[in-house]
Amino acid sequence: MKRSFRNRTGLALFVLLTLAAAAWAAGTGNDWSGRKAKYVFMFIGDGLGLQQVNAAEVYNGSVNRTGGEPAIKKLALSGLPVQGMITTYSTNSFITDSAPAATSLAAGYKTDNGVIGMDPAKKQKFTTVAQMVRAKGMKVGVLTSVSLNHATPAAFYASVPSRNDYYGIGEQLIDSGFDFFAGGGLHQSTGKDKDCRDLYEIAKEKGYQVLRTREDILSAQPGTKVIAVNPVLDGSNAMPYDMDRTDKELSLAEFTRKGIEMLHNPEGFFLMVEGGKIDWACHANDAAAAIGDTFAFDAAVKEALAFAEKHPDETLIIVVGDHETGGMSIGFAGTEYETFFEKIAHQKESYEAFDRKIAAFRKESEKTFEKMMPLITGSFGLRTATPEERAALEEKARAGDDEARIALSMTLSELELGELRAAFENSMLEKKERAKDEATFLLYGGYEPLSVKITHILNRKAGIGWTSYAHTGIPVPLFAAGLGSELFAGYYDNTDVAWKTMSILGVR
Repeated sequence: MKRSFRNRTGLALFVLLTLAAAAWAAGTGNDWSGRKAKYVFMFIGDGLGLQQVNAAEVYNGSVNRTGGEPAIKKLALSGLPVQGMITTYSTNSFITDSAPAATSLAAGYKTDNGVIGMDPAKKQKFTTVAQMVRAKGMKVGVLTSVSLNHATPAAFYASVPSRNDYYGIGEQLIDSGFDFFAGGGLHQSTGKDKDCRDLYEIAKEKGYQVLRTREDILSAQPGTKVIAVNPVLDGSNAMPYDMDRTDKELSLAEFTRKGIEMLHNPEGFFLMVEGGKIDWACHANDAAAAIGDTFAFDAAVKEALAFAEKHPDETLIIVVGDHETGGMSIGFAGTEYETFFEKIAHQKESYEAFDRKIAAFRKESEKTFEKMMPLITGSFGLRTATPEERAALEEKARAGDDEARIALSMTLSELELGELRAAFENSMLEKKERAKDEATFLLYGGYEPLSVKITHILNRKAGIGWTSYAHTGIPVPLFAAGLGSELFAGYYDNTDVAWKTMSILGVR
């Protein structure tokens, strides 16, 4: 009887981990002497700490709960048989940004915050695992939900002193010769210099097909080099949050499936897939958007698992976070020892989508909080109630009325209502008129005040806390399966991920 990929991987796990432990004791934890991998997937969850994984799993268990004890519902990625933990610091900070974090994962060397693919002195260029396998004759793909020349994808093909050099990174993307780029678009494709040529036109001249519709992307044939841009992009040339995705767009999983189709060949391939907007959602402290994009990321991992079922002895799958974002916690002072993650399901769109509603509302002649409140209720489920209405809801809830209980749980307290009114007043000001003091930053983090305050209140009601609008310095999880995956068990530095991957591919 044919065993599944995961079962076949797990049968020998105890023996393999024992052998790996002996290797680590001898100081050779990054060296692989077995058969070399032919197909390698590296999934990078930007901003994906253990909290983000757990939040998605708690949400899964909460919305599907029918009573009884609390229980999580695991993701596919957290069910992979080999699990590890990595440190993420850069050369100049215990809190890394994505540029040095991705450089470590791609090339095996640390660097300063803001630097991609170069040493801290910005003189030496690093060679990445993707570039190594391409030189070996394998095909390479880079897929991300953010812009293709953003820090994490760039670390696999570019070397630049500053992650903000989007145009220069885009030029290196084209010159990389990689076979498949997909997801977001090229940010600042015409550069800041008016004489800069459009990067998409340069890409076409150098043999790339630039595809922008769902139909064209899905009908692309292997054997061609492709830049497949999601039909809908946000202001940063990234894919919208998955909870805002429309039917004419592609999901991260669909892009992954297409990437596998385009890259599959007798020499093998390396495919990097980034769930980049998990990070962006956590910067904005939007738990619903982060959970939604974590599910989308997990669905992409399932595509790799489906491929691995057909190639169980040749495939390696790595899933790793580059750092944690937001200081997310499963637990909030106001809910003490309880969580109510089912309340997250009331949110129907991301903070980014609601920002657009606020911008439109700001142009109206009658800009009152009372007129805005129905929009808040429709998008987030939060509601107001008079003392009499609250008393009636409480009475019905005590009598066992579930609808009343839910309505009561989503009703704003006087404290929450005061916070929302203050945020609304700030959001009705033009950005240049808003206060820029420390207190305002701590309240809103530079985001649209009303949107971020709504998500804060909803998250607190669910039992989720946040400590930052930036990254944190805590270690992050790694999950792996397949050929050589046992090398990834344990606790080590993010640079080791690259060396282990290179060794298993036979390119170091």
